[in-house]
Amino acid sequence: MEFAYGIDDRPRPASLLIFGLQWLAVSVPLVLIIGRVVAGLEANGSTVLYLQRLFLLVALVLLAQVYLGHRLPLVLGPATVLLVGILASLDAGFGAINASILIGGLLLASLAATGLIGHLQRLFTPRVVAVVLMLIAFTLAPTILDLITDGGGTVPATQTFLFAVGLTLALFAAHGFLRGIWRSTLALWAILLGTPVYIALFGAVSLPPADTALVALPENLLAPLAVPDAGVLAAFLICYLALATNDLGSIQSVGSLLKADGMGERVNRGVAVTGLGNALAGVTGVIGPVNFSLSPGIIAATGCASRFALVPAAIAIALMAASPLAIGYLESIPAPVIGVVLAYVMAAQIAAGLMLGQESGAVGTFDGGLIVGIPLLLGTLVAFLPPEVAAGLPAMIRPLLTNGFVVGIVTVLGLEHIVYRRRPQERS
Repeated sequence: MEFAYGIDDRPRPASLLIFGLQWLAVSVPLVLIIGRVVAGLEANGSTVLYLQRLFLLVALVLLAQVYLGHRLPLVLGPATVLLVGILASLDAGFGAINASILIGGLLLASLAATGLIGHLQRLFTPRVVAVVLMLIAFTLAPTILDLITDGGGTVPATQTFLFAVGLTLALFAAHGFLRGIWRSTLALWAILLGTPVYIALFGAVSLPPADTALVALPENLLAPLAVPDAGVLAAFLICYLALATNDLGSIQSVGSLLKADGMGERVNRGVAVTGLGNALAGVTGVIGPVNFSLSPGIIAATGCASRFALVPAAIAIALMAASPLAIGYLESIPAPVIGVVLAYVMAAQIAAGLMLGQESGAVGTFDGGLIVGIPLLLGTLVAFLPPEVAAGLPAMIRPLLTNGFVVGIVTVLGLEHIVYRRRPQERS
C-alpha cells in the first residue's frame, strides 16, 4: 500500500493541520465516551474536572508515544478493559481502584523494559484474543443498557430506549453506506447529529453554568490512594494482561501495515510508555490509556502514515483539557447518545473478534467453539449478576467472581491451555 507520507515524514503545515483534525475527530469521542461513564461512577466527583484530567493525560501520553514510545501513527484513548475492572470494584472505593491502576501500570512498564512482555503473548493465542475482544463488549452490556435508558429523571426510560434503537439503526446503516474518513469519524457524527435530534424530541439538555471558566487548568491532579485487597488487585492484574495484549496487537498491526523497522524495540518502548501512562493515570485518578487497534483503518482512509500528524490532535486535546467550558459542553451530551455510540464501538469490537476467529480457524471444531462460547456465556451471566447474589459472596473473592471479564478470561485460558492442551489435532 502506498502512502502520501511515511512514518517519519513531516507534512506541510496545511496538510498537517488537516490530518491532525481527522485524528482529532476519531480521538475525542473515544476519550469522551469512556470518560463520561467512569466520571458518572464517582458519587461526589465533578464530571468536568474528571474529563479535564483525562484529556490532559491522553494528550501527554500520545505525545510521549509519538516521540519516545513506538513512534508510530497510533490513536490512543481510555482502555475499555479497565472500565470492566472499575465497574466490578466500586465497592472497594476509588482509592483502591486508583492504586490498582498505578500498580498495574508499573508492572506493565517493568515487563516491557525488561523484554519479558513477549512471554505473555504465548498465553494469548488467536482464540483467546478473539474471546478477549468479544468479552469486553458483552460484559459492558449492562452499562450500555443503563446509558440508553437514562432520561435524566425527566424523560421516560421507554422513550429514551426507543430513541436509542432508532439512532443505533441509523448509525449502522450509515456505516454500511459511508467510506473512508467519513466512516472512520462516524462516532463523532453520531454525537454531533444525535444530540440535536434528542433535544428536538425531549427538550433542552443541561448546559454549563454561565460562570464556567473558558480557560482554567484542571484541579486536584493527585487522587486518593488506598491499599487494595487481594481480590481487587488480582482482578485488575488480569485486566492488565488483556490490556497488554491489546497494546501489543495494536502496535504490531500498524507496524506490519507500514513495514516499520525495529519492531522489537518499538513494541517494548510503546508498551513501556503505555505502562507509565497507566501509572500516571492511577496517581491522577483517571482510567488508564491504551493504543487502539482501529488505527490501520484511519491510515488507509487518509493515506497519511506520518506519526507527526498526531501532534496537532494531541495539542488540541490538551487545549480542551485547559477549558472547563469546552469540557462542560461535551459533558452535556445526552446519556442515550453516549450509550448508542458506545454500543457502536463495542459492536465493532465484536466484529473484530469474529474476524480474528474466522481467519485463525479458532472455531473450526466443536471443541474450538466451546472454548470460545463457554467463556462468553459465563462472562455475560456474571455481568448481569443480581446485586443480592454478589453481596452474598465472600469479600475476598467478590471482586473476582463478580467481574464477568475476569471470569471469562480465566475460563478461556483454562480451556485453551489445560483442558484441551492434549488435543492438538482439534486446535487450530
